[in-house]
Amino acid sequence: MHNFLFDFDSTLADTRDVAVLATQQAYAAKGLTQPSREAVVSYMGVPIEVSFAKMATETLSEPELAELYTEFRAQYHEAEKLGITLFDGIADTLTALKQRGDHLYVVSSKHSVPLQRNLDQLGLGQTFEAISGSDTVSHYKPAPDGILSLLDRFDLAADESVMIGDAKYDMQMGNNAGVATAAAMWGAADPASVKAEKPTYLLSTPAELLTI
Repeated sequence: MHNFLFDFDSTLADTRDVAVLATQQAYAAKGLTQPSREAVVSYMGVPIEVSFAKMATETLSEPELAELYTEFRAQYHEAEKLGITLFDGIADTLTALKQRGDHLYVVSSKHSVPLQRNLDQLGLGQTFEAISGSDTVSHYKPAPDGILSLLDRFDLAADESVMIGDAKYDMQMGNNAGVATAAAMWGAADPASVKAEKPTYLLSTPAELLTI
C-alpha cells in the first residue's frame, strides 16, 4: 500500500465525547429530545445530514433539520475546545509513512471546514495531501464518492490504496470503491460490525499500518 486514506473521527483522533456532548446540546437547544450517548456513538461515521433525522424522536421538517445542523456545528466548535486528542501512535505512524514517500489523505463524513480546523488543532494541518469532507461529495458513506474523487484527482492506483477507518461504513466505502480496507480497531465502538465487513487488514495499533 502506498496511498493511505484515513477516516478522522475515532480513527485519527478521539472525538467521541465531543461529538456526544455537541449533539445532545444541539437537540436540547432546539427543544428536542436528546439522543442517548449510545445512539450518537452508533451513528459516528455517518454525516449528520443522515443521522440527525434518524436520532430525533420528533418529525422534523427540512428547515428544522437545517437549523439543527447549524446549532450542532456551533456546539461542536465550543465542545472541541475541551479537547480532541490523537490516538497513541498516530503522529509517529503518519510521520513514518510520509518519510518513506507514501501519500496520505482524509476521507470523512465531517464537513471539510471543521475537519480542517480539527487537523490544524492537532498539528496535522499540513500532513495530508488533500481532505474530502461531506460537503465535497454527492453521496455520503458508504458510497465510494470520497475515495473515487481522490483516486481520480491524484491519479492513484486503486490496488495500492487503502481506506482506514473504525466503523463498518468505512469498510463498506472502501469495498464499494474497489480499494483495500484496514480496520482501526483502536477506535472501533462496535468491533463486531467492523469485523463482519471482512476488512483486508485488521489492525490493533496504528504502527501496524507500516507493515501493510
